[in-house]
Amino acid sequence: MTTPSEAHISVDHAHISVDTVQLDAELVGDEAVVASPEVAAYALGLGDDALILAQQLGWWISRAPELEEDIALANIALDLLGHARSLLRYAGSGMPRRGGAAGIADGRTEDDLAYWRDEREFRSRWLFEQPNGDFAHTIVRQLLASTYFRALYAELAASADPTLAAIATKAEKEVAYHLDHAEQWMRRLALGTDESRKRTIVALGDLWPYVGELFEDDEAAEVLPGIAVLPSSLRAPVDAELTGILNACELEAPTTPFSSGGGRHGRHSSHLGFLLAEMQVLARQHPGATW
Repeated sequence: MTTPSEAHISVDHAHISVDTVQLDAELVGDEAVVASPEVAAYALGLGDDALILAQQLGWWISRAPELEEDIALANIALDLLGHARSLLRYAGSGMPRRGGAAGIADGRTEDDLAYWRDEREFRSRWLFEQPNGDFAHTIVRQLLASTYFRALYAELAASADPTLAAIATKAEKEVAYHLDHAEQWMRRLALGTDESRKRTIVALGDLWPYVGELFEDDEAAEVLPGIAVLPSSLRAPVDAELTGILNACELEAPTTPFSSGGGRHGRHSSHLGFLLAEMQVLARQHPGATW
């Protein structure tokens, strides 16, 4: 996650350009130190959500149904990785390093938090842990996630914590594109062939139970009025946005009950362990390696 630079690929139909961006320059609040353990816990949960979804989307590189989609999903994954890096670096700035004296908060990097925590230490919600499945599953998951993220960051941009506000302001602009991308594909799939519509309906039914957890209030948000965004406050705007999109796709929201979840408390779906094993293997086999 801390390679000095990375290729950022932009696509405008026939024109493809590759630019080198400095990843550290993409971080927001690079030098900020988190104000309290409560703010760190809140930022950690948001960072884990973005990190896990970024890792999922990275799988599609070289596997997407067309070249432009290969690049589009890669760029969305990079945006999410940038959100995760900023949030995890901020969360880790006030955490003691492993093996350090109790109460000594000399900071943990975003790499420490991404590669050196075990499954129970992650705080990602279940929706982001769900496997890619077929392309329809990935697009439906992306629609649900992006709708939630846009509502979240729109509110968090007004946070009394200046670093969280700055991260959210940048992220909100990027997830607006993510949502537009997912919505266009939803229309294309739901209103396309019989097969693409069938797969979209199946994906919506499979993923809908994990939407409810996004709006469950947790202690990390409840103890930070004016700083954090209460998840339950996002339910109305997200529902309204999703209803409009589904109506345009001639689809209805499933009536299946929501899953109990528990990601913010370290209780995860069976999929997270496999994802972490792949994501963390290089760092754990070659500690301290750089390239």
